[in-house]
Amino acid sequence: MLADPLSSHAIENILIKGRQIDLLGHSSSASEGVIGNAEILDRPLLRTGEILEFIPGMVVTQHSGSGKSNQYFLRGFNLDHGTDFANSVDGMPVNMRSHGHGQGYTDLNFIIPEIISQIDYQKGTYHANSGDFSAAGTARFGIQNSTRNELSLALGENDYQRLLAKGSVSAGPGNLLLATELQAYDGPWQDISENTRKVNLVSRYSQRLASGQFALTFMAYNNSWNAADQVPERAINAGLIDRFGSLDTSLGGKSARYSLSGSWLSDAWQANAYVISSDLDLWSNFTYFLNDPVNGDQFEQTDSRTLYGGEISRHWHHDIGSIAAEHLVGVQTRIDDIAKVGLYNTQARQRLDTIREDEVLQRSIALFNQSSFALTEQWLVHLGARYDLMAARVTSDVAANSGTASDGIFSLKAGVSYQISSNWQTYLNLGQGFHSNDARGATSTVVPQTDESVAPVDFLVRSKGAELGLRYFDFTTFNASVALWHLDMDSELLYVGDAGTNEPSRASRRYGLEVAAYYWFNRSWSLDTELAVTRSRFTEDEQDEGNYIDGSLPFVLSMGLIYKTDDTWQTSLRLRHFGKRTLDSFNAQRSASSTVLNGNLKYNFSTWQLSFDVMNILNSKASDIEYFYASRLNNEAEEGIEDRHIHPMEPRTFRITATYTF
Repeated sequence: MLADPLSSHAIENILIKGRQIDLLGHSSSASEGVIGNAEILDRPLLRTGEILEFIPGMVVTQHSGSGKSNQYFLRGFNLDHGTDFANSVDGMPVNMRSHGHGQGYTDLNFIIPEIISQIDYQKGTYHANSGDFSAAGTARFGIQNSTRNELSLALGENDYQRLLAKGSVSAGPGNLLLATELQAYDGPWQDISENTRKVNLVSRYSQRLASGQFALTFMAYNNSWNAADQVPERAINAGLIDRFGSLDTSLGGKSARYSLSGSWLSDAWQANAYVISSDLDLWSNFTYFLNDPVNGDQFEQTDSRTLYGGEISRHWHHDIGSIAAEHLVGVQTRIDDIAKVGLYNTQARQRLDTIREDEVLQRSIALFNQSSFALTEQWLVHLGARYDLMAARVTSDVAANSGTASDGIFSLKAGVSYQISSNWQTYLNLGQGFHSNDARGATSTVVPQTDESVAPVDFLVRSKGAELGLRYFDFTTFNASVALWHLDMDSELLYVGDAGTNEPSRASRRYGLEVAAYYWFNRSWSLDTELAVTRSRFTEDEQDEGNYIDGSLPFVLSMGLIYKTDDTWQTSLRLRHFGKRTLDSFNAQRSASSTVLNGNLKYNFSTWQLSFDVMNILNSKASDIEYFYASRLNNEAEEGIEDRHIHPMEPRTFRITATYTF
């Protein structure tokens, strides 16, 4: 479905080229869009999570092993591993509430890119069917009902191996899609082998049922890896380790996700339900010997949960005099039954003691309504309302941190668009949104392993946004959009999963400009350019602190050039640049900028395709990510040293893929 909830019935087939879809008159803002399957296949990906970089202004990086959730940046947010950007796959939420590694933890490694039908994205707080974690935006991944029969083998440097098998067969009155992915990778690291071992399996049955389309999907994912986390620059400069070295070689993790989901879609009704089992075991060490000079600062985070939930909505339209009205009304519900979320001090992956261990039962229900009124052929008004109710029960190993929390929040959305001509449309949007905080932070009264008191944080945090946009599409060669946006957050409250403590922060304000342009020179050549400029500041003063927001990303530029000729030859180049990020609240420390160029060359003959990918063509020595904080190496002063900590961008990497279609 389209990002506009009222356009969910406009396009039901698989989109071949989402950027060439006419959204004039169908979208409710300038910062939403559709990404088609063919576009995803056109772009070389170093990691699965990079599929989110199809969203203009989004940057996806990694500071650890490739089995861990990526680090995301959008609209001035360091989204960490997913907070404030909501993701769903086939109607199932991906963001994890009250997660062991961080609120909103979003691991996309269970997705097989080749079976994505399309990605519908929207940014901002203007859509009533988007709730928790959606202040910066939302991405909805659709899965194909049928797919080409293919067998693919990829090999690359650093023992990269990937085997993909997918296909569809008739099964009674419907269709059965099967896909499996096996991936291994050792990485470029000097002191460890990443030893990634990933397995994905998807089985999807679909058929026409009554007046709609029914689908039942089973997905299974399992992964294990070793990790080279970020390291201090002083260790590299002193020759203790290489840029690709590690100070703790026993880091890494194990992750698993199993899901069963069902959906039914008709012109009037849409319904889905799901059950998800998710497990993560993660070992990290960011400060080395700062907290424990004897055993080191390695820690383990665990999260084991089962999710249940679903959504049902009804869509209809009617006339109010000369005004054409369209409505979408729905209810969403979700239960996170978290059997164990734990944090432990460890050494070489062996537990030394427990920092905290909790059970959490977190439930939510939401009602939403989105209405659209065509006042004239040019003027379209959107009105939305949403109410979210959330409750949680925390049972902690520290009695003082056990308890219950609940909160409700009402959000209003509004927008108006004016179609200037058949090629131009302008938009004005306003909206309220929110994100939830970790339930443990909302019930905790003492810091784990100490007697220090701590005040519980707010369970739900309000956001308010506005956007002025313009869209142009000439139906043949050029598609462009411009958005000037603004977003206020009442608080940037965080639950810090690495320490098991709360870190309340201040209210903030972000605003910026985004430009996305796609140009097709002819049937063979196309060029796209995406630009985002953002200003991010805290709006409340705090003693001994500045007003810059740590990790905020002020500038992003992405460009792509694609050449295709009669389905035989294809080549593409993709440039991504993101500017210097502030690393502290005074902006005294800033990261270096980063530029990477990727490319590929494909040749199709008969039933075969050969693909040659080159990642980081220019062999940039930039960092994937940088932080500034205190850490302590062995034999350093006990107070540690404040330093930049970097995770290097992977060097120039070659991969070749052979695909057989049958």
